[in-house]
Amino acid sequence: MHLERLGATHLEAVAEVERLGQTHPWTRDTLARALDDAMLEVWGAWRAQTLLGFAVLARLPFEVELQALTVRPEARRQGVGHDLLRHLVTRAEALAAERLLLEVREGNAPALALYRQLGFREDGRRPGYYPPADASAGKRETAVLMSYPLAEGAST
Repeated sequence: MHLERLGATHLEAVAEVERLGQTHPWTRDTLARALDDAMLEVWGAWRAQTLLGFAVLARLPFEVELQALTVRPEARRQGVGHDLLRHLVTRAEALAAERLLLEVREGNAPALALYRQLGFREDGRRPGYYPPADASAGKRETAVLMSYPLAEGAST
């Protein structure tokens, strides 16, 4: 597996992974804008000619934010998300960010376990933030806000 920064020429591969990997996928237009936005970095994990997963990192004034992380269903639990996140931490450090921020559905236990394993900690919650993962459930889902401190002294 190798990681590389993605651009507009990767739209089809990114859109396919997003469609397969998300209950509420980003639209093709949103993905195209992300791949073309100078303030965003989209990183992909490849095995041969197959995009296994991607992550979107937003550069903010003092922090960076993980805006999306999607892995093909058949590539999950194989280290793809782990490797992408470790790379984003390295990128965030290179950008001299103080923290790496993210939010995740409360019901996404595998993602929460991965984030906690890598040292992210919970900062708060947004009740009723996400639409239901299952349309028949009808109940909106809580977002868990998490961060990973990067800069020395950025523990709060």
